[in-house]
Amino acid sequence: MASEPSWPDAQSGTLETQHPLSLLDVLHANQFEGQSFTSELFPQTEKSFYSGAPPTWLNFHISDQSESGFIKRDGYAALVEKVRDSRKKRGISTVKLFHQPGCGGTTLAMKVLWDLRKEFKCAVLTGSTSNVTKVAEEVVQLFTAGGRRSYKTVLLLVNDQTVLDLKDAVRVKMQQVPFATKMVLLSCVRKDEVQHSDNVVLQKVLSEHEKHNFNAKKEELWKIYGEQCGRFHGFNIIQKDFSPAYVEEACSVFKPTKRANKPRKTQLAAFLSLLNAYVPDSFLLESQCRDFFQHGADRHQDFSLEDRMQPFSHLIVTFQRDERSDKKVRMAHPLIAQRCTELMAESGVTRSDTARNLLTYLCRDQFLPHLVVGFVKDMLTKRGPKPKQKNRTQGPINATQTQEDPERYARLILDIQRMESGKESASVLKVASNVFAGDAFIPQALARFYYTELKDYNLAEMWASRAKQRDPRNSFVADTLGQVHKNHLKNTQRPIDPCLVLQLASKAIEAFKDEERLAENECDANATGDGNTKVSHHFNNRGQFGYLQLCNDVFDLLVSQNDTWREVLTKKVSLHSALESLGDKRLMRFNDLISSFRDEIQRKCDFFNKYLTYSKPKLNDDPDYISQDTSGCYKNFVGSYPSEYFKQKGAVLIRKLRKLVDTSAGVLSCLERECNESDLKEVTTWWEQIFLQKESISYIVALVALRNNSSEFKQKMPAIPDNSPEHHMLALLLCWPADGEARCLLDLGELIQRMKRSFENAYENHLRSRYLRPLFFMGNGKGLDRIVYRKVLENLLLEQNQETEQDWNNNWIEEKIFRDPNVQARLVKVEGVVRSYQLFATVGGKEIELEANNQDILWRPRQVSFYLGFTIRGPVAFAVHKAPPPNKGKTAEENSMMNFPEDKPEGVTGE
Repeated sequence: MASEPSWPDAQSGTLETQHPLSLLDVLHANQFEGQSFTSELFPQTEKSFYSGAPPTWLNFHISDQSESGFIKRDGYAALVEKVRDSRKKRGISTVKLFHQPGCGGTTLAMKVLWDLRKEFKCAVLTGSTSNVTKVAEEVVQLFTAGGRRSYKTVLLLVNDQTVLDLKDAVRVKMQQVPFATKMVLLSCVRKDEVQHSDNVVLQKVLSEHEKHNFNAKKEELWKIYGEQCGRFHGFNIIQKDFSPAYVEEACSVFKPTKRANKPRKTQLAAFLSLLNAYVPDSFLLESQCRDFFQHGADRHQDFSLEDRMQPFSHLIVTFQRDERSDKKVRMAHPLIAQRCTELMAESGVTRSDTARNLLTYLCRDQFLPHLVVGFVKDMLTKRGPKPKQKNRTQGPINATQTQEDPERYARLILDIQRMESGKESASVLKVASNVFAGDAFIPQALARFYYTELKDYNLAEMWASRAKQRDPRNSFVADTLGQVHKNHLKNTQRPIDPCLVLQLASKAIEAFKDEERLAENECDANATGDGNTKVSHHFNNRGQFGYLQLCNDVFDLLVSQNDTWREVLTKKVSLHSALESLGDKRLMRFNDLISSFRDEIQRKCDFFNKYLTYSKPKLNDDPDYISQDTSGCYKNFVGSYPSEYFKQKGAVLIRKLRKLVDTSAGVLSCLERECNESDLKEVTTWWEQIFLQKESISYIVALVALRNNSSEFKQKMPAIPDNSPEHHMLALLLCWPADGEARCLLDLGELIQRMKRSFENAYENHLRSRYLRPLFFMGNGKGLDRIVYRKVLENLLLEQNQETEQDWNNNWIEEKIFRDPNVQARLVKVEGVVRSYQLFATVGGKEIELEANNQDILWRPRQVSFYLGFTIRGPVAFAVHKAPPPNKGKTAEENSMMNFPEDKPEGVTGE
């Protein structure tokens, strides 16, 4: 609902935004005050809500005037407390409510907004989150509405788990206004399975206190509405503690359903049940439902949808957000929708039949509303999270770990496969692909189903090609074709003729290379494209990884048949010279393919070495199999082929480490693998001898790595020009003034800007959307001794508690590692200032602009101190806090005990 916010003002009475807010449903501080309503509106609104319609703001206004008020589930107080506490924090905060479908989670969140509407500027995000920039503009506009005297923290309810992109977009917009915007995101996350955590959790079970309150409310409603309360399924299911017996009785009208000759009301009820069972909060438009009935003689007749849907009417609710919006129709509760779908299936009306009929009768209209189309596509293609398997040792759930592995397919497709057959699942997807002729993701899902479940690789190839034709510039869609050929090779019955192995491999490689080309051309979602090139927030590396997995399969399949292939694939011998041993002259037509393996694998492994060393996902970790499969492929094709230098040197250790340390990222990766001091000495000595001919940066990194493990090994650093980000990082590390040094011989500001530009050219496209790992920190000491590798700090933390798990989100993104006294003692504090949403380090009397690991610290100008870390993009400020007043600094002991409390926020008028 588009609305223009107005808040009471001491002088003018009401305030308005400059432009209407199309994506936000704003809850005014003075909502409904002074308004009069018809006598019919209150009971109509209340009955609709208790029957199962979603709540409106008017429902809370009505409840405020009732005898018992609005029933608050037990998570209410905790949620309010978390929201209020978040307002005290700097910048943008997130509060999460995890809830199961149909247990009142969204209602509870809206109740919190209603009760806090005079403390915050409250709104619900009703538009799509696909355009986060537009949402961010409206959030900032809401914050600034009415001028500075009306500034209040924005409390935004988002019914979506993904809020990182929105937070980043709001931060960007915040920098364009002269005053600090503050926002609390209340993320209402629906999950079939929820577990206790630091977040507020709402489940389908009532406490004794809740049961008492719901029973009292039922008595109050009975006095007002009498027997009509029997139709209040939305309320009654919760009041009955989600009783299966109540749901069974309510749905009993579906039991005599027959498969053949179903009347249209039964078909429509089946459509609604299926859609609501698999896509919570979905609906059909009332106009669609009426059109479904209007055929033949009924086409021009007027009728009541409620009357036409008897005896199912009491299970269905019709609601309208406001007078300007269309009327919507859905089942009264997700549990009712699920049970009706089950009863229909038990009567022979299968899920696949219902899905095909829904697609055939309701989805062929070219003017079908976008929202409804989205519901149907979600039902067919949206993959929910896999059920969590219980670990042997149950530990506390990390509040930041919100991403989970997705299921193979949408829940409906999996249920049809499990309860009917895989062929029926494929049939439904095939019908959907024909109905939504421009959609690429449905044929993509169908192709995946054919090659993973039905093992029909010819049909899988056909549908994968069709998906690619529909979206030819989308690299993620293109990936499926390569996966089809890779899986075809992997699952072909052994033994396989080597020519067939290479033939299937060549088809997969062609597809993966095309995918890699598309991925390189896809730019960031915030960039302006030409209208033809697809944009993606995440870089797609599946083509490169698929290539490596394929090569592993090729190696295993060929070498297992004839060990001569090992010599051929590692290029120790040519294919031509090995033909007699291999026994098939036809293999020569694959000579170019075989010759290309080693160089391509080396290039792709180098990519993943940097990708995994320099960055990680923001919310979770990269799967272990990426590193394992990459290392395995390198070992198969490259690791067993030492260079002439190694042949002459003959060092076993160097041969072992060659695959790890022939780049600077490899040296850092070597540190990640916890090589010992003697290993690093060997590596450094090796690089010392060849740095003039090879990558000198790796030599310098090896020196720094060694100094983190030994104070005895000394070496002079050569100065060699290089424009790589690694070179700039090491120049900054070695030239940054030590504590007490007056100035730096180099222009640090210019060097940082050069490093950023170098990063943009080398890695920005590949590492976009990922968290850049801190590689080094500036510590106490002089020379190389003051450069501290990240792993050293993590080991200091582990020394305190050997059972401590390395939690990236808490340790680095949330910066909790800097609370450890040993970590603090190892590092040196840098002084600086925050001004105009920017952070500057004070170095030799000059201000050097730096990035901040936590962008929320930039919301208020002040003198600060922080720890200085270095990522592959440049120096970054960690653990930024208000600097102590002059001559009042803490002692080392006091500093080690500090718990980094949040800075007290500045007060603003009205808060």
